[in-house]
Amino acid sequence: MGEDAGRLPRLQLDELLAELQVRIDAVRGTRDRVHNLLEAVLSVGGDLDLAQVLRRIVEAAVVLVDAEYGALGVIEGTRLSQFLTSGISAQQAGEIGALPSGHGILGELIRHPEPLRLAELSEHPASYGFPANHPPMHSFLGVPIRVRDEVFGNIYLTEKRGGADFDGEDETVLRTLAVAAGVAIENARLYKSAQNRQQWLEANAAVVGDLLSGADEMAVLQGIVRHASRILGADLGVIALPVGDSTDLRVVIAVGVDAAEHSGLVLPLEGSFMGAALAAGAPIITSQVRSDPRVTVGPPRWKGLGPVAAVPMVAEGRARGVLLLGRAEHALPFTVDETAPLASFAGQAALAMELAERRRVAEQVALLEDRDRIARDLHDLAIQRLFATGMTLQSSLRFIEHPAATERVMRAVDDLDETIKIIRSTIFGLRAKEADRSRLSLRARAVTAVEAAARTLGFTPSLRMEGLIDTDVPQAVAEDVVAVLAEALSNVARHAGASAVGVSLIVSAGRLAVTVTDDGVGLPPDGRRSGLRNLAERAERRGGEMVAGPAEQRGTRLLWQVPLP
Repeated sequence: MGEDAGRLPRLQLDELLAELQVRIDAVRGTRDRVHNLLEAVLSVGGDLDLAQVLRRIVEAAVVLVDAEYGALGVIEGTRLSQFLTSGISAQQAGEIGALPSGHGILGELIRHPEPLRLAELSEHPASYGFPANHPPMHSFLGVPIRVRDEVFGNIYLTEKRGGADFDGEDETVLRTLAVAAGVAIENARLYKSAQNRQQWLEANAAVVGDLLSGADEMAVLQGIVRHASRILGADLGVIALPVGDSTDLRVVIAVGVDAAEHSGLVLPLEGSFMGAALAAGAPIITSQVRSDPRVTVGPPRWKGLGPVAAVPMVAEGRARGVLLLGRAEHALPFTVDETAPLASFAGQAALAMELAERRRVAEQVALLEDRDRIARDLHDLAIQRLFATGMTLQSSLRFIEHPAATERVMRAVDDLDETIKIIRSTIFGLRAKEADRSRLSLRARAVTAVEAAARTLGFTPSLRMEGLIDTDVPQAVAEDVVAVLAEALSNVARHAGASAVGVSLIVSAGRLAVTVTDDGVGLPPDGRRSGLRNLAERAERRGGEMVAGPAEQRGTRLLWQVPLP
């Protein structure tokens, strides 16, 4: 009896000691878990790069609750725009195929952002099953990540190691990590925003410097595309401008991946992503441009690209084009905060175009003013002096007794009169309004044709012009003259092998004569003469003629002459 009484207290003591040991182990386990949680919080909050923060969150979550698989889904609207995984190799991910978009159990947390704990995934009504090659998963724990009042995404964990189910303590730990993750994500966003502001300021300063220095318009636009692509991490940058008065856009600058496939493209406003931005008058973004409903026309050039942002380039209330940036498929989508500075930066591109246009107008005005000055000087100085010289010569005739001398003086007076007429014709040409190339004076167009031929000939032909070319030659005849010069000089460059070419335009006695002479091999007796036949037909339509034959010493002489009305 005494022995039994002594044994009972010892048994109770052993039980108490065993229970105490269990509780000590539990406290130690809880302590270790809290320690691990604190370490995870510090690890997550110790990085300011958003992509790295997201990766650390999912890796810490897997370790804290002893899960085999983990994922973090970033939410955009009602679907997943990004999905980071842990526990699945790159090969497995490739075999599984496309990343989830947010249906089934994953979508359940998007629709109802509250913690969800399941012992068996397949038993939930929202379960859709798994795609082929997906590893089997049973237990599940999901917790939303909130950044202020916004649900940024969800942490998904499956398959607790050892075959056990996730419990309430696991849920509490994961919820605590989600709170820390929300703070870390907000800090990473703020840091990224501050970095972006600094980069935008530097880029704006660089563009303004280019504009003030008078840099080439296209060089400034290309710099703008490169700055924007660098700051926003874009893989492709494009600028498209309206095509005249049409409803089309032409891509004038493309930088980055597959730039050659975009450069030079002409796309309609209706049905293109850039056209949609121009119509909206504000930045527009998409996470998947290939499936965006606003893109209905154009070649399939978006391969490999996913998120795209487009913004109109506006200056003084006028949209001058569109700036588009694209990122690789599966990259982070553009956010509203990211694209907010892009609108004002794109305005720099419009400003560059505005300044370039005003610079061209100023240069044209300066050119016209310079021509007016030259015309005034010719009229007020040169013509008056020539006229005075002619009067002096005429008044001197009565003192000249030799008939030959008298004849020579009279010829000199006539030459002065002709020179005065030529100068007046030149003045008229200088003062003419030149709306386009077809309205340039014939003298200027002849000079241009000769200079253009020099590039193929390897030397510059000589050019002689006499008479009232710019006043007596009608516009229609001038068009023929330019065509004749182009064809004749082209023939010389292709066939003559000449080392010298002479060109003359002479207006005299109501006729215009165009002569092109070279010292080449001459005309072959049985060669093709379709080009010469065209020149002859032009002359015949004007009531004139075209004659081509040997030059005086060697080579060929072409004479094209027509009467003037």
